[in-house]
Amino acid sequence: MDSTVTTGTETSVWGGGNQPLGASYGKLMMWFFLVSDALTFSGFLAAYGFSRFKFIETWPIADEVFTHVPFFHGNYPMIYVAFMTFILIMSSVTMVLAVDAGHKMKQNAVIWYMFATIIGGAIFVGSQAWEWGTFIKGDHGALETKGGRILQFVKADSGERASLSDFAVTIPGERVIHERKNGLWFFDEPTLTSFSLEEVVEGFKANPNILIRTEVITEEGEKTLLDRQASLKKLADATQVVEGANLIHNEYGSRLFADFFFFITGFHGFHVFSGVVINIIIFFNVILGTYERRGHYEMVEKIGLYWHFVDLVWVFVFTFFYLV
Repeated sequence: MDSTVTTGTETSVWGGGNQPLGASYGKLMMWFFLVSDALTFSGFLAAYGFSRFKFIETWPIADEVFTHVPFFHGNYPMIYVAFMTFILIMSSVTMVLAVDAGHKMKQNAVIWYMFATIIGGAIFVGSQAWEWGTFIKGDHGALETKGGRILQFVKADSGERASLSDFAVTIPGERVIHERKNGLWFFDEPTLTSFSLEEVVEGFKANPNILIRTEVITEEGEKTLLDRQASLKKLADATQVVEGANLIHNEYGSRLFADFFFFITGFHGFHVFSGVVINIIIFFNVILGTYERRGHYEMVEKIGLYWHFVDLVWVFVFTFFYLV
């Protein structure tokens, strides 16, 4: 049987040069990259899901972790994260408009829509960096037990979280030796916490209005609050003060949560940052008229595919980390 197909002229199906689904080589390769990247993110989110299910009784509650808004003090659960999500989704809208303007060969419209996309991506990356800094710095502080459990503090009269500075006492002693001016702080010790374990314990004992809340979540979806007697007993298990979160300690609860948070949101943030950089390069090419001379704006369409993928991945990350 002949290996050719006749459509007015005779062409070879094995000779290359075909465009599956009408897509160019570059666009097809972008799709292959996005599919492989989607599988990578799926593996990360699946691992997060399994870990959360295994340690569900000690997993941090997102509404109690992400409560900060820049330049405002107070408890605003999920407000800023929602703002970040809105900005990223709107940047996807402007990217669509840029691609559409490119199809119509409207150079000025492409310039303005891509500029708006770049600004949106930059705001998101900056917001994520701020969120990381806030997460690392910590909020109220807590104690860690011998088994790695986290003990948080609550005001008995109001039920609000209590910071270590609300009740810890200052005990004059050898901490004075480790002041920055003496140089010992950076010689053979890690950075000291705001209060020592002894100062927190003594302050807790002197303040009957402070109770301990463990990281174990009840059936009502709230962390277990101990009475005063149980709190004093639990305090004996504490081994160190924890402020903020890193890959080893996490004042909000399970350290696995911090590990996954840094890795997955950091990996996604790297994608957004890379997209912003590529968008900037293409943006200047549009200004210089590179794609006008080529007669098409396919490069804008290809980066648009990448940008929509990054936005879609964030929807899943946002759902897994912040909503569920």
